[in-house]
Amino acid sequence: MQELEWQGLSHEEARRRLAAQGPNSLPQAQRRMAALLLHTVREPMFLLLLGAAVLYLALGDWQEGVALLAMAALTIGLALFQEGRTERALQALRDLSSPRALVLREGRALRIAGSEVVEGDLLLLAEGDRVAADAMLLRASGLRVAESQLTGESMAVSKCAAGGKQAPAAPGGDEMPFVWSGSLVLQGDGLARVSATGPRTELGKIGRSLQAVGSELSPMQRDANRMTRLMALAGVAVSLLAVVLYGLQGGDWLAATLAGVALTMSLLPAEFPVIMTVFLAIGAWRMARVQVLTRRLPSIDALGSITVLCTDKTGTLTENRMGVEQLYAEGEFLQMPAPVQAGLPAAFDELVRFAALASRPRASDPMEQAFHALAGAPRQDGLLREYPLSAGLRAMTQVWEEGEDDLATVAAKGAPETIGALCRLDDAQMAAMRGAADRMAAQGLRVLGVARAQHAASLLPAAQDGFSYSFLGLMGLADPLRAEVPDAVEQCHGAGIRVIMITGDYPATASSIARHAGLPQSDVLTGEEVERLDDAALRERLASATVCARISPMQKLRIVEALKANGEVVAMTGDGVNDAPALKSAHVGIAMGQRGTDVAREAAALVLLDDNFASIVRGIRLGRRIFANMRSAFSYVFAIHMPIAGMALLPALLGWPMLLYPMHIAFLELVIGPACSLAFEYEASDARAMARPPRRSNAPLLERATLAGALAQGVVGLLATALAYAWALQQMPAPAARAAGFSALVLVNLSLIFSNLSAARSAPLPRAGGNRVSQLVAAVTCAMLLLVLYVPPLGQAFQFGVLGALELGLAVAVGAACFVVNQAAMRAAVRWRRPTERKA
Repeated sequence: MQELEWQGLSHEEARRRLAAQGPNSLPQAQRRMAALLLHTVREPMFLLLLGAAVLYLALGDWQEGVALLAMAALTIGLALFQEGRTERALQALRDLSSPRALVLREGRALRIAGSEVVEGDLLLLAEGDRVAADAMLLRASGLRVAESQLTGESMAVSKCAAGGKQAPAAPGGDEMPFVWSGSLVLQGDGLARVSATGPRTELGKIGRSLQAVGSELSPMQRDANRMTRLMALAGVAVSLLAVVLYGLQGGDWLAATLAGVALTMSLLPAEFPVIMTVFLAIGAWRMARVQVLTRRLPSIDALGSITVLCTDKTGTLTENRMGVEQLYAEGEFLQMPAPVQAGLPAAFDELVRFAALASRPRASDPMEQAFHALAGAPRQDGLLREYPLSAGLRAMTQVWEEGEDDLATVAAKGAPETIGALCRLDDAQMAAMRGAADRMAAQGLRVLGVARAQHAASLLPAAQDGFSYSFLGLMGLADPLRAEVPDAVEQCHGAGIRVIMITGDYPATASSIARHAGLPQSDVLTGEEVERLDDAALRERLASATVCARISPMQKLRIVEALKANGEVVAMTGDGVNDAPALKSAHVGIAMGQRGTDVAREAAALVLLDDNFASIVRGIRLGRRIFANMRSAFSYVFAIHMPIAGMALLPALLGWPMLLYPMHIAFLELVIGPACSLAFEYEASDARAMARPPRRSNAPLLERATLAGALAQGVVGLLATALAYAWALQQMPAPAARAAGFSALVLVNLSLIFSNLSAARSAPLPRAGGNRVSQLVAAVTCAMLLLVLYVPPLGQAFQFGVLGALELGLAVAVGAACFVVNQAAMRAAVRWRRPTERKA
């Protein structure tokens, strides 16, 4: 064996280096659980949840208190899950970067754990091996390596042995004497000396950058936290005011305190975390039904507001496999797929057949797999000899036994100029072949030449150039575009989302894919240009770029950060190790579930289970639906709290008997809770959801117009309830008036539910028979109201008197009038808003 010319390290020296350098794996992530817990318990949402739970427990409402404590625990669990997600991503990188390795030590081949490889070790590489560390090749025989997980390029690259001292280089490119940790040997064999291990490898650098990238709150999370703080402060202030007013008015400070407790219970914004939790959890379930797995719940709302979608080419826009796109033979081109009812023309059929014969029967190289797919089942027997690809001759030849007259069939494929030289083409023939090859390359195709020969099977030459070849033609290959991508890209553009393709491939190939995908044509932004530009210039360049080619992993991350600095809400799709830092940095990282690496899946917020780019569009529609319904739910919560707070304060200000006690607030909460979560979540998507531009990244959850509408609805509900209670106090005793006033408040509540449900779809009226959950909530609420009104024990607990049919009819009329007024206002708002949207 030639490997015996090298002895490798001694066992003692290897142990010494392992102790000095550390294991060949990424360092363990620092544990920050204590700090994370402290940060979580300081969050306003958590503090309000905990405070509300303690308040409910102190009042003896164990069911409500335990439920809120469970929500508090869920808040901590979600935060710890995010920390665990980073740890799992890093662990996936460790597993990928530390395979088993075959090394030479003291002249003997020894298979060891990848984590035990040290700098200076000699790696024995063979087909199917995962490279354990960065290394320089001392010997290479037909060695071809897949580096797509590091470079993003789908095509394997050939390797050569180092000719003396070599300067360090980056992954990618043919005929380089370096191999990198995590890459896969597809063909040939070699011997390499390890130059870097663990965090010092190219893969390790990606891991360190992933660990350094921090997650951030979604826009909706920030808005919800801000509204929670504001509402909590307002609730405390109003509650204290109520206690003082009731106490001064009647001198009964215990009753005043009870009124303050009731008001505090009604104004504590416990609905906000309920809305966030329920909407996102059920939204994640709905996303899974359209093949989008949610790994980070807050990303759902950001998905509905993204403005830029950065997509990797390989395996995302394309199928991550090579396919034959074009053939050239006898001066003619044939575009694939071609109509083949009667078979390919003879010259093209021979070209395809010999391209397959020049490929290994059990091919692992994507190009050879493409040749076999086009030619049919590969030939399995009769292979006499293989002449592998080498640095000196960029072609490979296979010789097949024919079984008669000692003749063998010879098939060769390789670089067009190499095949032309082997066929000894004259100047005119070589110029024609090169012109055809250049034309195909300009379309972004990988071009290979194919030749054939016959030779005596018993007298095979020592090298490939010993055959007398005949030139057959050229094969143009490409990673095919997914069939559903053009339509998905068009829908993204219709929704106001700019699609940017970011790839490690060549500019010509990238432009070709972008053109077929339907991306707007623009100057290609190359990795070299990204390297030259400062941050400000890069942000300006990215304002119009749609294609980025020859981009390295670190440049992908820089591009995403530059887009974020431009105020864009960025989504990033990808499947390789090289995408992981950008996936985590983006507002929404979307990994491929089937072809994606563990690292990409663990780092992403969403995973496409079917690897279907079109699923992103369905996810965007769902994200917009979830946000619209959540906004309507928040609007409803704001609106309903105005009549509740008002009817807690007005009796004290006007000298009326108290209307709301804790029992009444608990009843209302039983309605508000399911309504603001389940009923609004179930509401269908607006038909025009994908015809609107994305929500501005800095827009609040409740914009001024929406907040003003909610306040107006609340004022209408408060006035209607107050007038009904005032009339009832003049007509009947206080207990019966309390029953009438409370009934009016409950029915006003129902009117606000249906008003805001129609607002979620920008429609002036609710859908007939549409939202069954809201109908169920309304039916159960009415049934509960009738029970507390007309079942004596319950009526006594609520301090109600007997309510006649006339008074109950008045309450129904109040709720209906409130709904009519709100619907009239909504119609006016819709008429005003639609011309504005058309102008936008």
